[in-house]
Amino acid sequence: MNLGQIPAKTALLDPEREALIDIPNDRRMTFSQLDERVRRLANGLCESLGLEKGDRVAILSKNCIQYMEIFYACARCGLIAQPLNWRLSEPEMARILDDGEPSILIGSEEYAALAERLTRAAGLSQSLVFSTEPECNYEALIAAASDAEPAAAANVTGDDPVLILYTGGTTGESKGALHSHHSLYMGMLNQSIAERIVPTDVYMLTGQMFHIPVALAMNYMAHGCPVVLINFDAKLALEVIQQERVSAFLGITTMINWMMAADGFEDYDLSSLRNFQYGGGPMPRSVVEAALKAFPCTMIQGYGQTEGMTMTFLSQEDHQRAIAGDHPERLASCGREGFVSEIRVVNPDGEPVARDGQSAGEIVVRSEANMLGYWRRPDLTQKTLRDGWMWTGDIATWDQEGYVFIVDRAKDMIISGGENIYSTQVEAAIHQHPAVLESAVFGVPDDTWGEAVKAVVVLKPGQQATEEEIIAEASQHLASYQKPKSVDFVEALPKAPTGKILKRELRDPYWQEETRQV
Repeated sequence: MNLGQIPAKTALLDPEREALIDIPNDRRMTFSQLDERVRRLANGLCESLGLEKGDRVAILSKNCIQYMEIFYACARCGLIAQPLNWRLSEPEMARILDDGEPSILIGSEEYAALAERLTRAAGLSQSLVFSTEPECNYEALIAAASDAEPAAAANVTGDDPVLILYTGGTTGESKGALHSHHSLYMGMLNQSIAERIVPTDVYMLTGQMFHIPVALAMNYMAHGCPVVLINFDAKLALEVIQQERVSAFLGITTMINWMMAADGFEDYDLSSLRNFQYGGGPMPRSVVEAALKAFPCTMIQGYGQTEGMTMTFLSQEDHQRAIAGDHPERLASCGREGFVSEIRVVNPDGEPVARDGQSAGEIVVRSEANMLGYWRRPDLTQKTLRDGWMWTGDIATWDQEGYVFIVDRAKDMIISGGENIYSTQVEAAIHQHPAVLESAVFGVPDDTWGEAVKAVVVLKPGQQATEEEIIAEASQHLASYQKPKSVDFVEALPKAPTGKILKRELRDPYWQEETRQV
C-alpha cells in the first residue's frame, strides 16, 4: 500500500480528468499532469537532494496544488510529510521543526522570508520555495528530475509512517500524531462508506492541508473525483459550490454557521450538493435543524480527532428521521461507530458504563485508523494508546442502540458547588437565542461555588442581545445551577486551525492566581 500512488490510478484510467482546482491561485491540473509532477518531485527529493526513506519534509503554505504534490511525492518515495500551521507564531513553528527534525523545508512564495528564517534557526542545509515562476528552485527541481517511477517507491509498505499531523493544541502545546499509509487508508475507508462517495462527486476542501481534512480530500481523489482547493471564506465557499458544481464538502460548525449567515445565501445555486459532513465540535440542535432546511442535500456528522481521523457518524437517515420526529434527541449525538471503528464509553478503569444515555464516561476507540503514536513522545503515547484502545479525553454517554452523546472535554467540564456542569449543554441552551452565532462556556473562579459558569458570545451580523437576555434564554432550558452567571460579547472567538474553539485561551486568564482541579 502506497498512498502516493493515488494519482497514478486515475491518470491511467482517465488521464485528462481534472484532479485539482486551485481557486486561490487560479490553476487547474489533470490527473495525468499531477502524477507526472509527483513522480518528478519524488525523484528530485531522493536522487537530486539525497533524502532517504523516513526523512521528514516540512511544508509551509496555504492550500494550493503544490501542497498536494508534496504530500503525494513524499508518500510515493517513503518520506514523511510534516506540515506547518502558518497561523502559529514563529517560535512555535521553530519548536515543531526542532521536534520533527526535517531534512528540508518547502514553502510558498508568500512565506519565503519566514521559511528562510526557520531554515536557519533549525540548522537545515536546504530549502525550496515554490511559485508559478519556472525559475524558482522548486520548479527547477521538478523540471530537471526524471519522470520515471521512483525507485524508492518499491520499498514503501503500508506500515511505513507517512504524515506527522500536529494537533490544534486546544488543551496545550501541540504534539505530532504520526500516521502510516495504512492508518490513513483505513480512515479513508471509514469516510468512503459514511459519505457514500461516488465517482461523479466534486469535493471542496474547506479545511487547511496542515490538518486531517487533507486525508478526506485525498480519499475523494482515490475515487477519481476532482478536489477544489480554497482558503475558507463563507461567501467564497458559496460561490465555488455554484461555480464548480461541488457535490460534497466538510464544514466545521463555525463554517456552516457563517455560510448560512452570509448575505444573499438564498440566492446561491447550491443544487449540485449531494451531501456534506460537519464536525470539529458539537453543533447545537437548533443549528443542525437550520442547516437541514437551508442546504438542499443530506448531512452527516463525523466525530474524530487528529489521532484517529473520523470515528463515529450520525448518518443521513438519522438526520432525516430526527427532523421527522423519530428520535429527535439524536441530533445532539455524534452517532455510532464507523465501519472500521470500535467505540466504547468507559469509566477510569476501562469498564463500559451503562448504556442508559445518562452515565458518563470517556470515549475510547479501537481502530486500524488510529495513529501509530505521538512523534518522539512515548510517555504521551502510553497514556493515550492502552491495550489497543485510544483514550480520547472526551466525556460522553451512550444509549442502548450505541448512539454516543458527547457532553464535554474532560478538561472543559465545570464543577460548581459539587455539581458537574457540561459546557456543551449550556452552549446548546444559549444557541436557542436567535441572535447567537457562536458561544463558548467555561468555568471561572468563584469563592462560594468553586467555579461559576461564564459564557462568551458572538452575535450574528446585525443582531443584538443583552447579557440578561442570554441568561434568560439559557434559564428556560437548564437547571438554575447550570445557567451562566455572566456573559461577555466579542466579535470573534479564538480558534485552532481545525476550527475548534480554544476555550483555554478564554479560561486561563481567570485562573492565573488560582489552582483549577480537572
